[in-house]
Amino acid sequence: MEINPLSVILVKSDSKGDRILFRYPYATNHQRDARQCQKKKNPYSMIIAEDTLQSIAYPNQFSENLTGLPDDVLSTLFAVKPELCELKFELKVNEVRFVGHPTLLPSRGLKEVNSSMLFNVVFALQAQASHAVVKCYYDLSKRLGIALRHEEKRCGYLSDEIKIMVSAHDEVAARSEEESDCYESTYETILQKSFLAKDLKSIFNSLSTSGIINIMIDKWIQVSFCLPQKVHQSHKEGFVVDPEIIDRCLDNLRPYHGLLLLAEPMDLLESLPTDHSPALYRLIQMYSPLKSLQTLAADSDLTLSQIFQLTGHLVYWAKATIIYPLCENNVYVVSPDAVLTSRMLEAFSEQFPGMCLLQVISEFSLPTSISQKLNPLNQPQQQSQLVKIIIWLLKNHFLLQLHTYVQYMPTVHGRASVNNQDASNGPSNDIPSNGSVGVMESSTWSFTETSKASVDSEKDINLDKTDELYLYQSDDYPSDDVILLERLCRMGYFKGGHHLEEIMYLENIRRSQLLQILDKFRDVLITCENEDPAMALFYSQPASR
Repeated sequence: MEINPLSVILVKSDSKGDRILFRYPYATNHQRDARQCQKKKNPYSMIIAEDTLQSIAYPNQFSENLTGLPDDVLSTLFAVKPELCELKFELKVNEVRFVGHPTLLPSRGLKEVNSSMLFNVVFALQAQASHAVVKCYYDLSKRLGIALRHEEKRCGYLSDEIKIMVSAHDEVAARSEEESDCYESTYETILQKSFLAKDLKSIFNSLSTSGIINIMIDKWIQVSFCLPQKVHQSHKEGFVVDPEIIDRCLDNLRPYHGLLLLAEPMDLLESLPTDHSPALYRLIQMYSPLKSLQTLAADSDLTLSQIFQLTGHLVYWAKATIIYPLCENNVYVVSPDAVLTSRMLEAFSEQFPGMCLLQVISEFSLPTSISQKLNPLNQPQQQSQLVKIIIWLLKNHFLLQLHTYVQYMPTVHGRASVNNQDASNGPSNDIPSNGSVGVMESSTWSFTETSKASVDSEKDINLDKTDELYLYQSDDYPSDDVILLERLCRMGYFKGGHHLEEIMYLENIRRSQLLQILDKFRDVLITCENEDPAMALFYSQPASR
Protein backbone atom coordinates (compact mmCIF):
# COMPACT_ATOMS: atom_id res chain seq x y z
CA MET A 1 0.00 0.00 0.00
CA GLU A 2 1.42 3.37 -0.99
CA ILE A 3 0.43 4.92 2.36
CA ASN A 4 2.86 2.87 4.45
CA PRO A 5 6.49 4.02 4.64
CA LEU A 6 9.29 1.86 3.30
CA SER A 7 11.93 3.13 5.69
CA VAL A 8 12.93 5.97 7.99
CA ILE A 9 16.49 7.29 7.76
CA LEU A 10 18.45 9.70 9.95
CA VAL A 11 21.39 11.44 8.29
CA LYS A 12 23.76 14.14 9.52
CA SER A 13 26.28 16.41 7.84
CA ASP A 14 28.95 18.46 9.60
CA SER A 15 32.62 19.35 9.32
CA LYS A 16 33.49 15.65 9.63
CA GLY A 17 31.47 14.70 6.58
CA ASP A 18 28.14 13.16 5.66
CA ARG A 19 26.93 10.02 7.33
CA ILE A 20 23.79 7.95 7.73
CA LEU A 21 23.38 7.44 11.44
CA PHE A 22 20.40 5.10 11.53
CA ARG A 23 17.85 3.51 9.23
CA TYR A 24 14.91 1.28 9.96
CA PRO A 25 14.07 -1.33 8.91
CA TYR A 26 17.62 -2.42 8.27
CA ALA A 27 18.58 -5.52 6.29
CA THR A 28 18.89 -8.75 8.24
CA ASN A 29 22.14 -10.71 8.32
CA HIS A 30 21.38 -12.86 5.27
CA GLN A 31 20.13 -9.84 3.28
CA ARG A 32 23.16 -7.69 3.79
CA ASP A 33 25.26 -6.85 0.80
CA ALA A 34 28.34 -9.03 0.73
CA ARG A 35 30.39 -6.10 -0.47
CA GLN A 36 29.85 -4.32 2.85
CA CYS A 37 31.37 -7.32 4.63
CA GLN A 38 34.16 -7.95 2.16
CA LYS A 39 37.54 -7.72 3.81
CA LYS A 40 40.49 -6.37 1.85
CA LYS A 41 43.21 -8.99 1.78
CA ASN A 42 45.56 -6.60 -0.02
CA PRO A 43 45.66 -3.08 1.46
CA TYR A 44 46.59 -1.72 -1.99
CA SER A 45 43.76 -3.45 -3.83
CA MET A 46 40.78 -1.44 -5.01
CA ILE A 47 37.18 -2.63 -5.19
CA ILE A 48 35.32 -1.10 -8.14
CA ALA A 49 31.83 -0.15 -7.04
CA GLU A 50 29.16 -0.43 -9.69
CA ASP A 51 26.74 2.35 -10.48
CA THR A 52 24.01 1.23 -8.09
CA LEU A 53 21.66 3.95 -9.23
CA GLN A 54 21.43 2.46 -12.71
CA SER A 55 22.10 -1.27 -12.21
CA ILE A 56 19.54 -2.44 -9.69
CA ALA A 57 18.47 -5.92 -10.73
CA TYR A 58 15.38 -6.31 -8.56
CA PRO A 59 13.31 -3.11 -8.31
CA ASN A 60 10.70 -4.78 -6.11
CA GLN A 61 13.32 -5.78 -3.57
CA PHE A 62 14.75 -2.28 -3.79
CA SER A 63 11.35 -0.80 -3.09
CA GLU A 64 10.75 -3.00 -0.07
CA ASN A 65 14.13 -3.22 1.64
CA LEU A 66 16.13 -0.37 0.07
CA THR A 67 19.08 -2.71 -0.27
CA GLY A 68 19.97 -1.34 -3.68
CA LEU A 69 21.65 1.82 -2.39
CA PRO A 70 24.62 1.81 0.00
CA ASP A 71 24.76 4.18 2.92
CA ASP A 72 27.43 6.44 1.47
CA VAL A 73 25.31 7.12 -1.62
CA LEU A 74 22.20 7.89 0.45
CA SER A 75 24.11 10.18 2.81
CA THR A 76 25.42 12.16 -0.16
CA LEU A 77 21.89 12.51 -1.55
CA PHE A 78 20.25 13.54 1.73
CA ALA A 79 22.92 15.96 3.01
CA VAL A 80 21.87 19.08 1.12
CA LYS A 81 23.53 22.48 1.10
CA PRO A 82 22.79 24.89 3.98
CA GLU A 83 20.85 27.10 1.57
CA LEU A 84 18.28 24.31 1.14
CA CYS A 85 17.70 23.80 4.85
CA GLU A 86 14.25 24.47 6.36
CA LEU A 87 12.75 23.67 2.95
CA LYS A 88 10.95 20.65 1.58
CA PHE A 89 13.25 17.86 0.46
CA GLU A 90 11.85 15.43 -2.10
CA LEU A 91 13.84 13.06 -4.26
CA LYS A 92 12.70 10.19 -6.50
CA VAL A 93 15.13 7.38 -7.27
CA ASN A 94 13.72 4.58 -9.39
CA GLU A 95 10.79 3.12 -7.44
CA VAL A 96 11.32 5.07 -4.21
CA ARG A 97 10.46 8.63 -3.24
CA PHE A 98 12.38 10.22 -0.35
CA VAL A 99 10.74 13.01 1.66
CA GLY A 100 12.31 15.05 4.46
CA HIS A 101 12.89 18.44 6.03
CA PRO A 102 16.61 19.29 6.39
CA THR A 103 17.27 21.17 9.63
CA LEU A 104 20.37 23.24 10.39
CA LEU A 105 21.74 23.43 13.92
CA PRO A 106 24.03 26.35 14.77
CA SER A 107 27.09 25.89 16.94
CA ARG A 108 26.38 25.50 20.66
CA GLY A 109 29.88 26.54 21.75
CA LEU A 110 31.37 29.98 21.19
CA LYS A 111 34.88 28.57 20.70
CA GLU A 112 33.88 26.26 17.90
CA VAL A 113 34.19 27.61 14.38
CA ASN A 114 32.17 26.37 11.40
CA SER A 115 30.70 23.61 13.53
CA SER A 116 27.12 23.93 12.39
CA MET A 117 25.46 20.59 11.80
CA LEU A 118 22.71 19.55 9.41
CA PHE A 119 20.44 16.62 10.16
CA ASN A 120 17.54 15.23 8.18
CA VAL A 121 14.84 12.70 9.09
CA VAL A 122 13.94 11.16 5.73
CA PHE A 123 11.00 8.89 4.98
CA ALA A 124 11.17 6.51 2.03
CA LEU A 125 7.84 6.03 0.24
CA GLN A 126 6.70 4.26 -2.86
CA ALA A 127 7.15 6.38 -5.95
CA GLN A 128 3.43 6.33 -6.78
CA ALA A 129 2.47 7.84 -3.41
CA SER A 130 -0.06 10.64 -3.87
CA HIS A 131 0.74 14.28 -3.29
CA ALA A 132 -1.42 14.32 -0.15
CA VAL A 133 0.51 11.39 1.37
CA VAL A 134 3.86 13.02 0.56
CA LYS A 135 2.70 16.23 2.17
CA CYS A 136 1.75 14.42 5.38
CA TYR A 137 5.15 12.73 5.66
CA TYR A 138 6.90 16.02 5.04
CA ASP A 139 4.89 17.56 7.86
CA LEU A 140 5.97 14.73 10.17
CA SER A 141 9.62 15.16 9.23
CA LYS A 142 9.34 18.88 9.93
CA ARG A 143 7.79 18.26 13.35
CA LEU A 144 10.53 15.82 14.28
CA GLY A 145 13.15 18.30 13.15
CA ILE A 146 11.66 21.06 15.30
CA ALA A 147 11.47 18.77 18.34
CA LEU A 148 15.07 17.56 17.97
CA ARG A 149 16.37 21.09 17.45
CA HIS A 150 14.56 22.21 20.61
CA GLU A 151 16.08 19.39 22.66
CA GLU A 152 19.52 20.08 21.21
CA LYS A 153 19.35 23.70 22.33
CA ARG A 154 17.96 22.73 25.72
CA CYS A 155 20.29 19.93 26.76
CA GLY A 156 22.35 18.77 23.77
CA TYR A 157 20.19 15.67 23.32
CA LEU A 158 20.84 15.23 19.62
CA SER A 159 24.63 15.58 19.99
CA ASP A 160 24.67 12.89 22.65
CA GLU A 161 22.59 10.53 20.51
CA ILE A 162 24.81 11.16 17.49
CA LYS A 163 27.91 10.30 19.54
CA ILE A 164 26.30 7.00 20.53
CA MET A 165 25.46 6.16 16.92
CA VAL A 166 28.87 7.17 15.54
CA SER A 167 30.61 5.19 18.27
CA ALA A 168 28.54 2.11 17.36
CA HIS A 169 29.45 2.52 13.69
CA ASP A 170 33.17 2.74 14.51
CA GLU A 171 33.00 -0.15 16.96
CA VAL A 172 31.36 -2.53 14.52
CA ALA A 173 33.70 -1.44 11.72
CA ALA A 174 36.75 -2.07 13.90
CA ARG A 175 35.44 -5.48 14.95
CA SER A 176 34.82 -6.39 11.30
CA GLU A 177 38.44 -5.61 10.45
CA GLU A 178 39.70 -7.89 13.20
CA GLU A 179 37.35 -10.83 12.68
CA SER A 180 36.91 -12.92 9.58
CA ASP A 181 33.13 -12.61 9.51
CA CYS A 182 31.04 -9.45 9.85
CA TYR A 183 27.52 -10.67 10.42
CA GLU A 184 26.85 -8.15 13.19
CA SER A 185 24.45 -5.40 12.17
CA THR A 186 25.51 -1.86 13.02
CA TYR A 187 21.94 -0.63 13.18
CA GLU A 188 20.95 -3.45 15.50
CA THR A 189 23.68 -2.36 17.89
CA ILE A 190 22.53 1.26 17.65
CA LEU A 191 18.96 0.22 18.35
CA GLN A 192 20.04 -1.34 21.61
CA LYS A 193 21.96 1.73 22.81
CA SER A 194 20.21 4.81 21.39
CA PHE A 195 16.89 6.17 22.64
CA LEU A 196 16.46 8.21 19.45
CA ALA A 197 16.82 5.07 17.35
CA LYS A 198 14.13 3.38 19.43
CA ASP A 199 11.87 6.39 18.89
CA LEU A 200 12.40 6.24 15.13
CA LYS A 201 11.57 2.53 15.16
CA SER A 202 8.41 3.23 17.16
CA ILE A 203 7.42 5.96 14.69
CA PHE A 204 7.86 3.62 11.73
CA ASN A 205 5.82 0.85 13.35
CA SER A 206 3.03 3.26 14.32
CA LEU A 207 2.82 4.62 10.77
CA SER A 208 2.62 1.10 9.37
CA THR A 209 -0.08 -0.09 11.78
CA SER A 210 -2.36 2.58 13.25
CA GLY A 211 -1.24 5.80 11.55
CA ILE A 212 -1.23 7.70 14.87
CA ILE A 213 1.95 8.84 16.61
CA ASN A 214 2.09 9.99 20.23
CA ILE A 215 5.71 9.93 21.34
CA MET A 216 7.85 11.84 23.84
CA ILE A 217 11.22 12.92 22.45
CA ASP A 218 13.79 12.78 25.26
CA LYS A 219 10.86 12.33 27.65
CA TRP A 220 10.23 16.05 27.29
CA ILE A 221 8.77 17.09 23.93
CA GLN A 222 5.61 15.36 22.78
CA VAL A 223 5.18 14.82 19.05
CA SER A 224 1.63 14.00 17.96
CA PHE A 225 0.83 13.17 14.38
CA CYS A 226 -2.05 11.62 12.46
CA LEU A 227 -1.90 10.06 9.01
CA PRO A 228 -5.56 10.49 7.96
CA GLN A 229 -5.25 8.18 4.96
CA LYS A 230 -4.38 5.37 7.38
CA VAL A 231 -6.45 6.31 10.43
CA HIS A 232 -9.82 6.48 8.70
CA GLN A 233 -9.37 2.97 7.32
CA SER A 234 -9.78 1.63 10.85
CA HIS A 235 -13.47 2.59 10.58
CA LYS A 236 -13.89 2.08 6.84
CA GLU A 237 -11.43 -0.34 5.32
CA GLY A 238 -10.24 0.34 1.80
CA PHE A 239 -11.40 3.96 1.57
CA VAL A 240 -8.63 6.57 1.59
CA VAL A 241 -9.65 9.90 3.11
CA ASP A 242 -7.29 12.68 2.04
CA PRO A 243 -7.01 15.90 4.06
CA GLU A 244 -8.58 17.76 1.14
CA ILE A 245 -11.78 15.75 1.61
CA ILE A 246 -11.86 16.65 5.30
CA ASP A 247 -11.31 20.32 4.47
CA ARG A 248 -14.22 20.31 2.02
CA CYS A 249 -16.39 18.63 4.64
CA LEU A 250 -15.55 21.31 7.20
CA ASP A 251 -16.24 24.04 4.65
CA ASN A 252 -19.79 22.67 4.35
CA LEU A 253 -20.22 22.44 8.12
CA ARG A 254 -23.23 24.30 9.52
CA PRO A 255 -24.46 24.97 13.07
CA TYR A 256 -27.42 22.62 12.57
CA HIS A 257 -25.10 19.67 11.96
CA GLY A 258 -24.29 17.24 14.73
CA LEU A 259 -21.34 15.20 15.93
CA LEU A 260 -21.07 11.42 16.16
CA LEU A 261 -18.10 10.12 18.15
CA LEU A 262 -16.57 6.97 16.70
CA ALA A 263 -15.19 6.01 20.14
CA GLU A 264 -16.82 5.86 23.52
CA PRO A 265 -16.74 9.26 25.26
CA MET A 266 -15.10 7.86 28.41
CA ASP A 267 -12.41 6.07 26.39
CA LEU A 268 -11.78 9.24 24.42
CA LEU A 269 -11.43 11.30 27.60
CA GLU A 270 -8.94 8.84 29.03
CA SER A 271 -6.86 8.92 25.83
CA LEU A 272 -6.43 12.70 25.92
CA PRO A 273 -2.89 13.87 26.73
CA THR A 274 -2.13 15.60 30.00
CA ASP A 275 -1.93 19.01 28.31
CA HIS A 276 -5.25 18.61 26.49
CA SER A 277 -7.50 21.53 25.73
CA PRO A 278 -10.12 22.19 28.45
CA ALA A 279 -12.54 23.17 25.68
CA LEU A 280 -12.18 19.74 24.07
CA TYR A 281 -12.75 18.08 27.44
CA ARG A 282 -15.98 20.04 27.99
CA LEU A 283 -17.17 19.28 24.46
CA ILE A 284 -16.78 15.52 24.96
CA GLN A 285 -18.46 15.71 28.36
CA MET A 286 -21.53 17.45 26.91
CA TYR A 287 -21.59 15.33 23.75
CA SER A 288 -24.79 13.72 22.53
CA PRO A 289 -25.75 12.57 19.01
CA LEU A 290 -29.11 14.23 19.60
CA LYS A 291 -27.54 17.71 19.90
CA SER A 292 -26.58 20.11 17.14
CA LEU A 293 -23.28 21.94 17.13
CA GLN A 294 -25.07 25.11 18.15
CA THR A 295 -26.59 23.33 21.14
CA LEU A 296 -23.22 21.83 22.05
CA ALA A 297 -21.69 25.29 21.99
CA ALA A 298 -24.32 26.58 24.42
CA ASP A 299 -24.08 23.55 26.72
CA SER A 300 -20.27 23.60 26.74
CA ASP A 301 -20.08 27.39 27.23
CA LEU A 302 -17.98 27.72 24.07
CA THR A 303 -18.25 29.88 21.00
CA LEU A 304 -19.49 28.35 17.77
CA SER A 305 -16.12 28.94 16.10
CA GLN A 306 -14.42 26.93 18.86
CA ILE A 307 -16.89 24.09 18.35
CA PHE A 308 -16.14 24.11 14.62
CA GLN A 309 -12.37 23.95 15.26
CA LEU A 310 -12.70 21.12 17.78
CA THR A 311 -15.03 19.25 15.43
CA GLY A 312 -12.49 19.54 12.64
CA HIS A 313 -9.81 18.21 14.98
CA LEU A 314 -11.91 15.17 15.96
CA VAL A 315 -12.88 14.45 12.35
CA TYR A 316 -9.25 14.70 11.17
CA TRP A 317 -8.10 12.22 13.80
CA ALA A 318 -10.98 9.85 12.92
CA LYS A 319 -12.49 10.24 16.36
CA ALA A 320 -15.81 11.61 15.06
CA THR A 321 -17.88 12.07 11.94
CA ILE A 322 -20.48 14.63 10.86
CA ILE A 323 -24.18 13.76 11.06
CA TYR A 324 -27.50 15.50 11.37
CA PRO A 325 -28.76 15.23 14.99
CA LEU A 326 -30.90 12.15 15.45
CA CYS A 327 -34.63 12.84 15.38
CA GLU A 328 -37.77 11.03 14.25
CA ASN A 329 -37.84 12.78 10.87
CA ASN A 330 -34.38 11.58 9.78
CA VAL A 331 -34.52 9.41 6.66
CA TYR A 332 -31.84 6.74 6.15
CA VAL A 333 -30.99 4.33 3.36
CA VAL A 334 -28.30 1.70 2.90
CA SER A 335 -24.97 3.27 1.98
CA PRO A 336 -23.95 2.69 -1.66
CA ASP A 337 -20.55 1.34 -0.59
CA ALA A 338 -21.61 -0.68 2.46
CA VAL A 339 -19.67 -3.94 2.72
CA LEU A 340 -20.82 -6.70 5.04
CA THR A 341 -18.06 -8.90 6.41
CA SER A 342 -18.09 -11.76 8.86
CA ARG A 343 -16.24 -9.58 11.34
CA MET A 344 -18.96 -6.93 11.20
CA LEU A 345 -21.67 -9.56 11.56
CA GLU A 346 -20.01 -10.91 14.69
CA ALA A 347 -19.47 -7.43 16.13
CA PHE A 348 -23.14 -6.56 15.61
CA SER A 349 -24.27 -9.81 17.22
CA GLU A 350 -22.08 -9.16 20.25
CA GLN A 351 -23.40 -5.62 20.58
CA PHE A 352 -27.05 -6.57 20.06
CA PRO A 353 -27.65 -10.20 21.06
CA GLY A 354 -30.44 -11.97 19.25
CA MET A 355 -30.43 -9.58 16.25
CA CYS A 356 -29.09 -10.13 12.73
CA LEU A 357 -27.26 -7.38 10.90
CA LEU A 358 -28.50 -8.60 7.51
CA GLN A 359 -32.11 -8.32 8.59
CA VAL A 360 -31.62 -4.86 10.06
CA ILE A 361 -29.85 -3.62 6.93
CA SER A 362 -32.58 -5.00 4.67
CA GLU A 363 -35.14 -2.82 6.46
CA PHE A 364 -33.35 0.25 5.05
CA SER A 365 -33.23 -0.94 1.45
CA LEU A 366 -35.68 1.86 0.70
CA PRO A 367 -35.46 5.30 2.34
CA THR A 368 -36.93 4.88 5.82
CA SER A 369 -37.40 7.41 8.59
CA ILE A 370 -36.96 6.74 12.27
CA SER A 371 -40.62 7.56 12.87
CA GLN A 372 -41.58 4.69 10.56
CA LYS A 373 -39.53 2.32 12.68
CA LEU A 374 -40.97 3.50 15.97
CA ASN A 375 -44.04 1.80 17.36
CA PRO A 376 -46.06 3.80 19.90
CA LEU A 377 -46.80 0.55 21.73
CA ASN A 378 -43.11 -0.26 22.17
CA GLN A 379 -41.46 0.09 25.53
CA PRO A 380 -38.93 2.91 26.07
CA GLN A 381 -36.18 0.28 26.20
CA GLN A 382 -37.07 -0.88 22.68
CA GLN A 383 -37.05 2.67 21.35
CA SER A 384 -33.69 3.29 23.01
CA GLN A 385 -32.30 0.13 21.42
CA LEU A 386 -33.43 1.32 17.98
CA VAL A 387 -31.51 4.56 18.47
CA LYS A 388 -28.42 2.61 19.53
CA ILE A 389 -28.71 0.39 16.45
CA ILE A 390 -28.90 3.40 14.13
CA ILE A 391 -25.90 4.98 15.86
CA TRP A 392 -23.91 1.75 15.40
CA LEU A 393 -24.85 1.59 11.72
CA LEU A 394 -23.84 5.22 11.22
CA LYS A 395 -20.50 4.69 12.96
CA ASN A 396 -19.69 1.82 10.62
CA HIS A 397 -20.92 3.70 7.51
CA PHE A 398 -23.75 1.30 6.73
CA LEU A 399 -26.40 4.01 6.51
CA LEU A 400 -26.61 7.23 4.54
CA GLN A 401 -28.99 10.00 5.56
CA LEU A 402 -31.16 11.56 2.88
CA HIS A 403 -32.55 15.10 2.95
CA THR A 404 -35.46 16.60 1.05
CA TYR A 405 -34.58 19.23 -1.55
CA VAL A 406 -37.21 21.42 -3.20
CA GLN A 407 -37.33 22.79 -6.75
CA TYR A 408 -39.85 25.47 -7.73
CA MET A 409 -41.40 24.94 -11.19
CA PRO A 410 -43.40 28.11 -12.06
CA THR A 411 -46.44 27.53 -14.26
CA VAL A 412 -49.73 29.32 -14.70
CA HIS A 413 -52.01 26.29 -14.37
CA GLY A 414 -49.73 24.04 -12.35
CA ARG A 415 -48.14 20.94 -13.83
CA ALA A 416 -50.99 20.60 -16.31
CA SER A 417 -49.59 23.47 -18.37
CA VAL A 418 -46.45 21.44 -19.00
CA ASN A 419 -48.57 18.59 -20.32
CA ASN A 420 -50.50 21.03 -22.53
CA GLN A 421 -47.24 22.36 -23.86
CA ASP A 422 -46.13 18.84 -24.73
CA ALA A 423 -49.36 18.21 -26.63
CA SER A 424 -49.49 21.52 -28.53
CA ASN A 425 -45.86 22.39 -29.20
CA GLY A 426 -44.19 19.02 -29.42
CA PRO A 427 -41.72 17.52 -26.95
CA SER A 428 -40.13 19.65 -24.26
CA ASN A 429 -37.68 19.15 -21.47
CA ASP A 430 -38.57 15.97 -19.61
CA ILE A 431 -38.58 16.90 -15.92
CA PRO A 432 -39.78 14.03 -13.75
CA SER A 433 -41.56 14.73 -10.52
CA ASN A 434 -38.85 12.95 -8.57
CA GLY A 435 -35.91 13.99 -10.71
CA SER A 436 -32.44 14.52 -9.37
CA VAL A 437 -31.25 17.85 -8.10
CA GLY A 438 -28.66 18.03 -10.84
CA VAL A 439 -31.45 18.03 -13.46
CA MET A 440 -33.24 20.80 -11.61
CA GLU A 441 -30.20 23.01 -11.47
CA SER A 442 -29.58 22.62 -15.19
CA SER A 443 -33.15 23.57 -16.09
CA THR A 444 -33.94 27.05 -17.42
CA TRP A 445 -36.91 27.40 -15.09
CA SER A 446 -36.67 30.03 -12.39
CA PHE A 447 -39.03 31.96 -10.20
CA THR A 448 -38.99 35.02 -12.48
CA GLU A 449 -39.48 33.15 -15.75
CA THR A 450 -42.61 31.55 -17.22
CA SER A 451 -42.94 29.55 -20.39
CA LYS A 452 -44.79 31.68 -22.93
CA ALA A 453 -46.01 28.55 -24.71
CA SER A 454 -48.07 27.62 -21.67
CA VAL A 455 -49.98 30.90 -21.65
CA ASP A 456 -53.01 31.59 -23.86
CA SER A 457 -52.48 34.04 -26.70
CA GLU A 458 -54.67 36.69 -25.07
CA LYS A 459 -52.58 36.37 -21.86
CA ASP A 460 -49.16 36.31 -23.49
CA ILE A 461 -47.54 38.71 -21.04
CA ASN A 462 -44.57 38.65 -18.67
CA LEU A 463 -45.72 37.93 -15.13
CA ASP A 464 -43.80 39.40 -12.21
CA LYS A 465 -43.19 37.57 -8.94
CA THR A 466 -46.57 38.49 -7.49
CA ASP A 467 -48.62 37.74 -10.63
CA GLU A 468 -47.20 34.21 -10.84
CA LEU A 469 -49.04 33.31 -7.67
CA TYR A 470 -52.33 34.96 -8.52
CA LEU A 471 -54.10 31.61 -8.89
CA TYR A 472 -53.52 30.92 -5.20
CA GLN A 473 -55.10 34.16 -3.98
CA SER A 474 -58.32 32.56 -2.82
CA ASP A 475 -59.95 31.18 0.27
CA ASP A 476 -58.46 27.75 -0.41
CA TYR A 477 -54.95 29.13 0.04
CA PRO A 478 -54.41 31.42 3.05
CA SER A 479 -52.49 34.56 2.34
CA ASP A 480 -49.85 33.65 4.97
CA ASP A 481 -48.95 30.49 3.07
CA VAL A 482 -48.70 32.38 -0.21
CA ILE A 483 -46.51 35.04 1.39
CA LEU A 484 -44.23 32.38 2.87
CA LEU A 485 -43.98 30.59 -0.47
CA GLU A 486 -43.16 33.83 -2.25
CA ARG A 487 -40.52 34.75 0.34
CA LEU A 488 -38.79 31.37 0.20
CA CYS A 489 -38.77 31.42 -3.59
CA ARG A 490 -37.46 34.95 -3.72
CA MET A 491 -34.59 34.07 -1.37
CA GLY A 492 -33.58 31.11 -3.53
CA TYR A 493 -34.41 28.25 -1.15
CA PHE A 494 -36.51 26.43 -3.74
CA LYS A 495 -33.82 26.10 -6.41
CA GLY A 496 -32.77 22.61 -5.41
CA GLY A 497 -29.70 23.64 -3.42
CA HIS A 498 -31.15 23.76 0.12
CA HIS A 499 -32.70 20.90 2.04
CA LEU A 500 -35.52 21.28 4.55
CA GLU A 501 -33.28 21.16 7.63
CA GLU A 502 -31.17 24.02 6.31
CA ILE A 503 -34.23 26.12 5.48
CA MET A 504 -35.64 25.45 8.95
CA TYR A 505 -32.43 26.69 10.57
CA LEU A 506 -31.79 29.72 8.38
CA GLU A 507 -35.37 31.02 8.40
CA ASN A 508 -36.41 29.75 11.85
CA ILE A 509 -39.35 27.82 10.41
CA ARG A 510 -40.95 24.74 11.86
CA ARG A 511 -40.95 21.53 9.84
CA SER A 512 -44.74 21.43 9.93
CA GLN A 513 -44.89 24.80 8.16
CA LEU A 514 -42.62 23.60 5.36
CA LEU A 515 -44.50 20.34 4.94
CA GLN A 516 -47.76 22.29 4.78
CA ILE A 517 -46.34 24.49 2.01
CA LEU A 518 -45.11 21.45 0.09
CA ASP A 519 -48.52 19.82 0.32
CA LYS A 520 -50.60 22.85 -0.65
CA PHE A 521 -48.41 23.93 -3.55
CA ARG A 522 -47.37 20.51 -4.80
CA ASP A 523 -48.40 21.54 -8.33
CA VAL A 524 -45.39 23.86 -8.56
CA LEU A 525 -43.02 22.41 -5.93
CA ILE A 526 -41.07 19.27 -6.83
CA THR A 527 -39.14 17.41 -4.14
CA CYS A 528 -36.31 14.91 -4.30
CA GLU A 529 -34.14 13.19 -1.73
CA ASN A 530 -30.38 13.44 -1.68
CA GLU A 531 -27.49 13.39 0.79
CA ASP A 532 -25.95 16.40 2.53
CA PRO A 533 -22.64 17.51 0.93
CA ALA A 534 -20.92 17.70 4.33
CA MET A 535 -21.64 14.03 5.03
CA ALA A 536 -21.52 12.59 1.50
CA LEU A 537 -17.78 13.28 1.21
CA PHE A 538 -17.00 10.35 3.51
CA TYR A 539 -18.64 7.87 1.16
CA SER A 540 -16.60 6.44 -1.70
CA GLN A 541 -19.53 6.68 -4.12
CA PRO A 542 -21.27 10.00 -3.40
CA ALA A 543 -24.08 11.03 -5.68
CA SER A 544 -23.17 13.97 -7.90
CA ARG A 545 -25.24 17.08 -7.50
